[in-house]
Amino acid sequence: MLVEKTVKDFVAAVASNEPAPGGGSVSALASSLGAALTSMVGNLTFGKKAYNALEENQRAQLDTNFEKVVKHVERLNELIDEDTTAFNDYMAALKLPKETDEEKAARKAAMEEALKKAMEVPLDAARESLEVLKLQKVFADYGNPNAITDVGVGALLACAGLEGALFNVLINLGGISDQNYVAEIRKQCDALLKEGKDLKEETLKVVYSKL
Repeated sequence: MLVEKTVKDFVAAVASNEPAPGGGSVSALASSLGAALTSMVGNLTFGKKAYNALEENQRAQLDTNFEKVVKHVERLNELIDEDTTAFNDYMAALKLPKETDEEKAARKAAMEEALKKAMEVPLDAARESLEVLKLQKVFADYGNPNAITDVGVGALLACAGLEGALFNVLINLGGISDQNYVAEIRKQCDALLKEGKDLKEETLKVVYSKL
């Protein structure tokens, strides 16, 4: 599993002449790291005097968002491997026999099904990334001020992971014949990207105000 590799080995795998792990897995990792930084800020905040001095509702927001962001780290880590698995499944479909008309039809159907799966994984990663971005501003507002830049880096990574995941969604749409389905997914991608960028900017605005 990719997530069990050392950082050095993971980077080497990405840099190799193999097409996977590629941008999809790296995007999921970026968002996972962004969420992990947010979790770290929470851990550096809880129990401190500044945290205890917050209003009860502010502490509650931090507590709730922290619990959520930890779960997103776990899910994004799973998606690092799921993306590479989906890509490998598509490559396997490409290698199916195509001598007869029946084989060609079966291969085409298998390829389209594998493409949808290869698209659904990064779409899931993009949605997870968006949820992380929704949680981060609270840590910029009320988190440990000494870790404010970590919140900022976390937001940058989560948004980069979101946009990178969407690249992998969009490139896979070209092989899907159902144009209504394609149009709906493109619409979802546009909405995810816009909201993600807006959320990132809201968090960064707070970060810069505290530097």
